[in-house]
Amino acid sequence: MIETETITIPTHVHGYPDVAFGGYVAGMLARRTGADTVRVDFRRAVPIEQPIRVPAHDGDRIILTGADDGLLAEATPAALTVVAPPAPSWSEAKSATEAALSSPARQVTDCYGCGVECPPGRGLRLFPWSLSDRRIMAAAWTPDQGLADTHGELPPEVVWSTLDCPGGIAAWVFQKMGPGAVTAALTATQLQPVLAGAEYISYAWPMHTDGRKRTVGVALSTPDGELCALGEALWIAPRPA
Repeated sequence: MIETETITIPTHVHGYPDVAFGGYVAGMLARRTGADTVRVDFRRAVPIEQPIRVPAHDGDRIILTGADDGLLAEATPAALTVVAPPAPSWSEAKSATEAALSSPARQVTDCYGCGVECPPGRGLRLFPWSLSDRRIMAAAWTPDQGLADTHGELPPEVVWSTLDCPGGIAAWVFQKMGPGAVTAALTATQLQPVLAGAEYISYAWPMHTDGRKRTVGVALSTPDGELCALGEALWIAPRPA
């Protein structure tokens, strides 16, 4: 008999204050499905530093519940039809990251994904910014050893985390998404191992806009353009006051 698994998301793994980082939660659930491609839908905000539960399950559907047994998120095997554009070059991605770090328009936060205040190994420190000639967000990224397992490989929850902030920033810049938006769904697949100390390019691009909804494509590649992970994210802006 499979018993309910109780999990606590560490304090530093947050996006908005007190809310667990969406990509991390999605990757954590995707790993438990065992499927190659997974869609994770968020139903409520997932808290940090509070017990949350993965109940015993039948079949491929994995759910995450809160202390009140309310549904927080669910993961199911899925198909991914998004096609990634060619990856930016390493020099383009590096220039974008330098622009992000120097731009006064960029918020300084401790977000697990894109927060510059996160110490190495306690956050991704992934800093995407727009390319000058294309509607693409890009970042040059070398993951810290503190993000990896004992073999130097990043676990799925960290790999999926790389597919979160770049997509949101792409939606804010290219699709005029308002503040306070959240990741409502993330569908992704990991195509090859991602290793600490190696160089990668993270990039994202706008796809569709429908009212408060923004759909973006996101990818992680090697400097020579070989895809390591690919995803499609749905972001939803809050209702107007």
